[in-house]
Amino acid sequence: MGDDKSTELYLNFDEYIRQGEPAQRERAEAWRVAIGLQAVDGLKTSEYLQQTARRNIEGEITIDEVRELVKQYYVTKTTHDKDDDEEEADRVSSNIVRVLASHTFDFTTGGYQSVHRRVFEGVMKHAGEFRKYDITKKEWVLEGDTVLYLNWEDLRRAIDYDMEQERTYSYKDKSHDEMISHLTHFVSGLWQIHAFSEGNTRATAVFTIMYLRSLGFDVNNDLFAKHSWYFRNALVRANYRNVTKGIDYSPIYLERFFRNLLLGEQWDLRNRYLHIHPIGKWKSQPNLAARTSTEQVPEQVPEQVQGLIRTNNSLIIELIKVIGQNKLSINQMMDILKLKHRPNILEYHLYPAINEGYVCMLYPQSPRHPRQKYLLTAKGIMLYKELINNK
Repeated sequence: MGDDKSTELYLNFDEYIRQGEPAQRERAEAWRVAIGLQAVDGLKTSEYLQQTARRNIEGEITIDEVRELVKQYYVTKTTHDKDDDEEEADRVSSNIVRVLASHTFDFTTGGYQSVHRRVFEGVMKHAGEFRKYDITKKEWVLEGDTVLYLNWEDLRRAIDYDMEQERTYSYKDKSHDEMISHLTHFVSGLWQIHAFSEGNTRATAVFTIMYLRSLGFDVNNDLFAKHSWYFRNALVRANYRNVTKGIDYSPIYLERFFRNLLLGEQWDLRNRYLHIHPIGKWKSQPNLAARTSTEQVPEQVPEQVQGLIRTNNSLIIELIKVIGQNKLSINQMMDILKLKHRPNILEYHLYPAINEGYVCMLYPQSPRHPRQKYLLTAKGIMLYKELINNK
């Protein structure tokens, strides 16, 4: 989100969440979730969608008017100018907002299909239809291996069974740990079936949000906006086992997502903790609420410059060193840092560095400028010189 574009929108819509009227807050939260979820498939929304979303949040236009405007926007664009990924992200985002605004829910196999159909209406030819072939997907967190998804002939039977088991389960008098463990098992199992040809994670996330609402949970769904890519990788780890590599199913990462969501805990939800062979500090996922003041300076920061550091984020420091006196594009930064996944560098390096005032855009008035690059601010240059002088 998760999560590249979701982080940007999270900041852009924050004013409505904090100071808007109740209806504006609800619409803003729905848009943040909808756009944030696009990151699980590496999609980014257009500036036009974000501007139109603001009009909806302000109450100027309805969500149905948003959907029609987005549709016409891409109808009028030429083939040369058209970005199919942006169109999917824009249309799916507006569809998700419409679904979340409905406040209706059908906890059946047909209801699950309906969520997928409504989310991908006008985008996927087979929206809401179960796949008719078997699938595999190479995963970065599994070093190129795949989760074993259910064979296509048994999809409906498996979903019917999971729905019935969940329907008969009682959350009454259960401890928080028991509830989180059970919910994790249900959601990860539903996702592992992978009923649809595409869009399974986005459909499962929307269905989960609606299910939690139906259970009476009063939750802030920002985690789905800010950490949608973590959510997907946690689902992957919960459903992967390789005995020859000594790897068993690991639902703990998804449990920690739900613990943050439902219990307000503060587990550090970064994708690198989910890799089957994490290195260095990524081997142990910390609960940020449990950190002591002695842990504020990361181990990667040289001891002799700790007193000069004005940020405790080692990834910001890493990015400052990379940019230095240069103007770099995102691709150039990825090459130097040897990173292959664009959402990661955006979420963990670039956006935090911009938010803390160390990095800025070369073309701030045009964020999507085709020759956009990034450089250090005066504050960033000052810290860069301190780091270089104290090597």
